[in-house]
Amino acid sequence: MLHRYPFRAMGSDMLAILELDSDSAPDILQDIPLWFEEWEQALSRFRLDSELSRLNRTFDQPTPVSEALWGVFQTALWADELSNGLVTPTVLDAMLTAGYDLSFDELPRAQFNGMTFGNSEIHPLATVVVDSKNRTLTLPQGVRLDFGGVAKGWAAHQTIERLQALGPCLINAGGDIAISGPRLDGSAWQIGVSSPFEAGNDFDILHVYKGGVASSGKDRRNWKRNGILQHHIIHPGTGLPVDTDVVRATVVAPTVMEAEAAAKTAFILGSELGLEWVESHPSCAGMLIMESGEVYISPSMPEYLQGAMHAISK
Repeated sequence: MLHRYPFRAMGSDMLAILELDSDSAPDILQDIPLWFEEWEQALSRFRLDSELSRLNRTFDQPTPVSEALWGVFQTALWADELSNGLVTPTVLDAMLTAGYDLSFDELPRAQFNGMTFGNSEIHPLATVVVDSKNRTLTLPQGVRLDFGGVAKGWAAHQTIERLQALGPCLINAGGDIAISGPRLDGSAWQIGVSSPFEAGNDFDILHVYKGGVASSGKDRRNWKRNGILQHHIIHPGTGLPVDTDVVRATVVAPTVMEAEAAAKTAFILGSELGLEWVESHPSCAGMLIMESGEVYISPSMPEYLQGAMHAISK
């Protein structure tokens, strides 16, 4: 039986699913929101008293960090290297300039103020001094961190690690999905890819046995500021919300962290280069939905897809 436990954390709707032979839901499901609360208190830039916020106010001195923050930073460092610097946590100031200064639940959809829009300088993540022996981070002046989707993916992965001994499980952390393995009958989990054009409808269905699924796009977290459409994904080369022909990039990968980093990279690069990037990483399968409604898929994506009516394999 599938035991579902929905909850709210990290500014997103969350869902934990654990499959057991028993009809009785295990008590551990009720502990999951407590885990996310602990992680959010360490990792949220929207909480002034969080560990990350305190770190972002401390410059030019080694700062000891918790195991959770250290783990997420290492994941962010890996994503930065994987994407050749396109997916980096050093874009916080650029997001604030674009207007993403509150959690999305609180963010007015239209904002007006006297700010001048221009490029925000993005510092390479390599400027952060990392001391693995003492587990400290040193932020230079001008560098502040935002972990965003990296934190959600990491948290989903950690939850799977804690639950999978009990049975097959799936964690959907605001669209970053971690899957422990096949269901009890050996079948795949069915993952709906929501339509960027029709709210509440699935664009397609993925069949995934194990690993991670993540999407990155500009159709959900967007707003207007001074009449200019903004969204939350910053191009580190410009310091501005990325200008791309892709509405949504969805990637299946061996882990949810890899899927999250790959989807964001493909989205930032755009349809042509993004698809090429996915194809150059054999562990990933990707689907890019264009503003026109066309869909580009990588050669390995059809094994996960059902009913892709307008796909263009390139």
